[in-house]
Amino acid sequence: MAYLAHTGHWQFLGLVLAVLGLILMTAACGMDDWRVWYVDDVSIISSGMAWVGVWRACFYTHVLNTSEFCQSISITDPFIPPEIAAAQVLCMTAIVTGVVGNLVAGHAMRKVYFNVHASHVRQTFWIAAILFFLTAACSLVPMIWNMSAVMLNCTIDFPAEFHMPPAPFKQEVGLGIVVGACSSLLLIISALFFLCYKQPDQPQKSKAQPVSTEKEDAGIINHRTAGCHHGIADSGEYGKINPAFETN
Repeated sequence: MAYLAHTGHWQFLGLVLAVLGLILMTAACGMDDWRVWYVDDVSIISSGMAWVGVWRACFYTHVLNTSEFCQSISITDPFIPPEIAAAQVLCMTAIVTGVVGNLVAGHAMRKVYFNVHASHVRQTFWIAAILFFLTAACSLVPMIWNMSAVMLNCTIDFPAEFHMPPAPFKQEVGLGIVVGACSSLLLIISALFFLCYKQPDQPQKSKAQPVSTEKEDAGIINHRTAGCHHGIADSGEYGKINPAFETN
């Protein structure tokens, strides 16, 4: 089996970026400041600034019972614009695919570093890359859609309990969209690292050393024995009786 640990360093970096990207994307989905509204009427919105996110709208006030007033936004609300409704669905889809992608990438890295069932490593990395591309797409679509709504200064017909005007005099892109875009970029880079993985070929087996046969071994032994006997014969002492053992 080929040794693979030295082939997965860039992919390990990709896994780190993917985990960081998923954390940032989850944080971005929960942020309230996707769209920053500036309003003229500060009788209730004391700071003159309100934040519209995917799940709720908030602002600071000195009139109501709380300093930060927030109202949740549901996909079933009749006033919700299509870009926010799509963001709620796509953000949840992105979180699920991102978690699955990280699990698949972690399984592939386990194969690489521990040589555990190290077959089809490249295909496993490709599956993780596809999942990360899908996660980035599910994150980018609502980000770009809401960004275009901000650029066009689109209105939202909030009900009376939100205490929000239907249209601000100015809108800005909030931190939630910026963080979401950065997380999508990290996921795309991570997917590219996984696609670049090249699994080495299986190493060739070394040629076995020739094993000597029994006849060759016997010939070597006989040759050495014959050499010894020949040396004794040349000395003239072969078969000579030791005088010390002769009896009187």
